[in-house]
Amino acid sequence: MSNREEWQPWLDRLAGERDRSKRMGGAERLEKHASTGKLNVRQRVDALFDEGTFTEIGSLVGHKEEFPADGFVCGFGEIDGRTAAVGAEDFTIKAGSVGSGGSYKRHRIAELAVQEGVPIVWMKEGAGARMGARTSTPARVPNDLEPMADCKGEVPVVSLILGVSAGHGALSAPMSDFVVMTKQAALFTGGPDLVRAATGQEVTAQELGGWRVCVDMAGTVHNVAEDDLEAIDLARAYLDFFPSNRYRVLGRRNGPDSGRRETPALLDIIPPNPRQPYEVRQVVHELVDEGDFFEVQPRYGRALVTGWGRVGGQVVGFVANNPAFGAGAMDAAAAIKATDLIETADTFGHPVIFLLDNPGVLAGTEAEQAGVLKWGGRMYLAGRRLRTPKISVLMRKGFGFGLVTMAHMPHDRQTLTLALPSANIASMPAQSGGRTANLDDETRAKIEQAQRGGPYGLADRLGIDEVVDPRELRNALIAGLDLAATRPRFR
Repeated sequence: MSNREEWQPWLDRLAGERDRSKRMGGAERLEKHASTGKLNVRQRVDALFDEGTFTEIGSLVGHKEEFPADGFVCGFGEIDGRTAAVGAEDFTIKAGSVGSGGSYKRHRIAELAVQEGVPIVWMKEGAGARMGARTSTPARVPNDLEPMADCKGEVPVVSLILGVSAGHGALSAPMSDFVVMTKQAALFTGGPDLVRAATGQEVTAQELGGWRVCVDMAGTVHNVAEDDLEAIDLARAYLDFFPSNRYRVLGRRNGPDSGRRETPALLDIIPPNPRQPYEVRQVVHELVDEGDFFEVQPRYGRALVTGWGRVGGQVVGFVANNPAFGAGAMDAAAAIKATDLIETADTFGHPVIFLLDNPGVLAGTEAEQAGVLKWGGRMYLAGRRLRTPKISVLMRKGFGFGLVTMAHMPHDRQTLTLALPSANIASMPAQSGGRTANLDDETRAKIEQAQRGGPYGLADRLGIDEVVDPRELRNALIAGLDLAATRPRFR
């Protein structure tokens, strides 16, 4: 008998084991899952990676218990030619719950992501911990949450919530840099049955943790997608703005619009009158290369716009007051999402551009109860500690604490501090501040006229580096980024 003939039984068994692993929950469960409009776990993984590049690990875990892959598919592949890891729950196996084998696999793939310095994408649709799964194991064993937590701040971490995700499995979301959920998905610590048993409250999954709760109200999730494919596309697009890990530098990407050019459209978009609203997204789209801006959390903290774009070929983060919503006044939600972006930029070495145009921090009982002071302070702290280049642009107005949060103090380690010709700053607006100080109408009017006199007094004292024509703004930003291009990392 030849060696090849002797090998055949071994190869046949391996092929059979692999085939069983890929059957997932079987035809009936797969058909039921597909009827909801969702992809199965292996279709999701295939959609994430460049065709033919996925390499699975742990595929034979769970075969003794007849749970293919123990309901968790993991491995690595390429996304636009760069290696990334994935861990994906299979809802057709025990509702995607975390068994012993699945826990070990979660631990292993997170460990590999940190060790090898590659991004990781979690795909979540599971019921949390599998009841009784670990009762036969020693209590002192590695917990999968530990290396999952270690990923944060070392490599880019993305979570996709593609169905109901509860308990243990749901904890990947708050440990991620970017979280997307579909409109069919729900995310919570405990589901409706647990809530009913614990409190007697009757609530649906969508009422408890649907996208309107997680995206619009809680801010637990950054962006919402219509379906699985759109969520996966968002993950791929997001990772395009980041290096593989915090020790790598993402190089500049030269293209047809990565050079200098004027921005005359800003004269049409930005009204000089500080009381007239405008949409700051239009400003950002004029400034970035090819108008390509990836907005993060567009539905949460709407007084501020945050996201990623390229300016002169270099990835930058944007933190921009939006006068189209509440005059751009900073509230707790806006400060929370800005802090998140600033800290992510600091981790991965991206400059941040602040576009300042606000009447201050939102006042009132609701704002205070929401923690505007705490989160506004945290936003300032994140900006102050930012080690990457930052450029602050005073678009029209900046008052008091709202000015501070937007990194426009002259000794706050900016690469550049700029202002447009109609802009000005003060400790507070003349009208409201004057009434608080019991000033008469004439005095208030004089102060307001002075505040609207432009930034030239400030420029005379070098409170700003330069006053910039709006048509020159993109070029001024590129000049600042070029100046900071050789700054040592993490100084």
